[in-house]
Amino acid sequence: MRSSIAALAVGALVALAGCATDEPTGTTPSASAGTAAPGTGEQSTFFEQAAYDAELALLGATPAGPSDKPWEQVLNPAMVETAKFKKPGPYKICFSNAGLNNPWRQVGFKTMQAEVETHGSHIRQFLHVDAEGKDQKQIADINDLLGKGCHALIVSPNTTATLTPAVEAACRKGLPVIVFDRGVDSTCPVTFINPIGGYGFGHVSAEFVGRRMKPGGKVLALRILPGVDVLETRWAAAKVAFDKAGVDLVGVEFTDGDPAKTKKIVNDYIQRYGTIDGVWMDAGAVAVAAVEAFLDAGRPVPPINGEDQLDFLKLWKEKKLTAIAPTYPTYQWRTPIIAALRILNGEPVSSPWKLPQPTITQDNLDRYLDPGMPPLHYAMCGCADLPGYPQRWK
Repeated sequence: MRSSIAALAVGALVALAGCATDEPTGTTPSASAGTAAPGTGEQSTFFEQAAYDAELALLGATPAGPSDKPWEQVLNPAMVETAKFKKPGPYKICFSNAGLNNPWRQVGFKTMQAEVETHGSHIRQFLHVDAEGKDQKQIADINDLLGKGCHALIVSPNTTATLTPAVEAACRKGLPVIVFDRGVDSTCPVTFINPIGGYGFGHVSAEFVGRRMKPGGKVLALRILPGVDVLETRWAAAKVAFDKAGVDLVGVEFTDGDPAKTKKIVNDYIQRYGTIDGVWMDAGAVAVAAVEAFLDAGRPVPPINGEDQLDFLKLWKEKKLTAIAPTYPTYQWRTPIIAALRILNGEPVSSPWKLPQPTITQDNLDRYLDPGMPPLHYAMCGCADLPGYPQRWK
C-alpha cells in the first residue's frame, strides 16, 4: 500500500526481490468517469517504480514454508527477533478489526475465528472489536484494548494515516503489534502481513486481458472507487500493461461496487461502441454483473478478470468465459494468529511477512469451484481444514 508500512518498506522489498508483494484510504482520483485520463499508469501519483518492480519480482519468487499451507508461507523472508516478547501462555490475543462490512471481510473473520480454535489451550481468550468502518471508533477500540490485559494486539486498520498514532501508542505500551491486510505509517509493529499487493494484481489481470485482444482493441476499465490505495496501485499497473499491449482504452468508469450501475455502464459502452474487446476490473465483486450485461445484450463476453468470489467462478465455468482471477486471498486472516503465537513464544518472524498471491486460471479453475458453498464465498479462504467447515462459512 502506498501510504502504509508496506510503502515504508519499499527499499526492503527491492532488496528482497533482488534475492529471487477494499476500502478508501485516500482522496486522489486517478481518472474521471468515462475517460482514459492522464495521470494513470507510469504517470500516476500512486505509481512507485521501485515498489512496482519489487512486487512483480515477488510474483515469481518461491515461497518458504509448508507447501500445503500458503498462510504459513513467506516470500523472501526477512526474519526479526522476538525474544523480548516471550512469555508463558495461555495467551489473551486481542484484535482491532476495521470492519465486517463486506463479504471478503466476513469470510476472512470466520477463517480467523476457526484458526483460533485450532490452538486450543494456547489461547485462553480471543477478544475481537469491530470498528464498523469508522476511524474514530477504531482509535477508541485500540485505546480501550490497551487496558484489557492483551498479550498481543492484531490490527487491521480502517485507514492508514488516521490509525497510525493509535498503533504507535500500543507499541509504546510494550505490546507486540501485528498489522495485516492494510498498513500504517510506522515501522513499530513487529510485522506487517499481507499478500504481494495491488501492482501484482493489476499486472497479472491486465496482461491477461491485453494479450487476448487484438492490437488496438477496445478495453473498458471498471473501477470501484477513486483514491483507494490498493485499488489505485492495481489500476496503475494495469495501465502500464495496457500501454505496452497497444490497446484502445475507451473508458475508465467507477461502479461504486453496485451491480445495477455496473450493468448500465457496460450496456452504455456496448451501445456506444458496438464491440468491446476486453474488460478489466480493479476488484471482482461486480464481475458477474459485467458478464450479465453482455449476455443480456446478446453479445459475446470478451476477455475479463474477476476475483475468487464463487459466483464469478461458477459463471466462468458455466459460460466458458475467457477469464482470469488474481486474488487477495482470505487465507491471510489465519496468519496473524499464527504470527502472534510465534512472537509470544519468542520465535523469529518475517517482517514484512509477504504471503503468496495465487491466480486462478482456466487450468486450475475446477480446483476452486465448490458448488456447496454460497455465491459470495471466497474460494481462496484456505479454510477447508478448519473446525466447522463448511457450515461455519455458510
